[in-house]
Amino acid sequence: MSEHPTPSTSPAGPAPEGAPAPAGIRWFGTSWVGRGSDYRLRRALVPVGALLATAAGALLLRFGVQGVQMSDAGGFVYGLLVAAVAVCSCLAALRNWKLLTEGRQALTGWMAEDKSLGAVWIIGGVGALLAYFVRSLVEAPGEAVERARHEEAVQRFERRQANRSRRPDTRAPGRGKRRS
Repeated sequence: MSEHPTPSTSPAGPAPEGAPAPAGIRWFGTSWVGRGSDYRLRRALVPVGALLATAAGALLLRFGVQGVQMSDAGGFVYGLLVAAVAVCSCLAALRNWKLLTEGRQALTGWMAEDKSLGAVWIIGGVGALLAYFVRSLVEAPGEAVERARHEEAVQRFERRQANRSRRPDTRAPGRGKRRS
């Protein structure tokens, strides 16, 4: 499913010229603004896809862990690997949940580290997918953040428009330049 182009109209009608356009959300485009029939279909399909991706990721992790178990590396190594996968999945799920509910700017500390903790996020991908699935049951993942950002931008635009209407930038008719 591709992202939709930015619509020229909002749910309330045509947007004034210069008004902020809503940002698209992955898998939903800008359909989250009006919540039309396309939005409802995607809201039904995205959790199913996230759950299938979670199951596929868990299966891959299981094969990897079973490979270590079959290698006779020892019970300690096997236990350590299982614990590492569990911790990475929990950390990735927490980070993804915060990312989807509060936005990237809310990530601080270890959650904001993309490069140095990249391996943790990859190993914990199943946890991140599970968080995405659970969040998609509530709303389009990231919709609350984008909706708040869009509404704030619209309010700023409306305030600027109201200020401009109170301060006309042209002179009153009939008044010419001053002579010196």
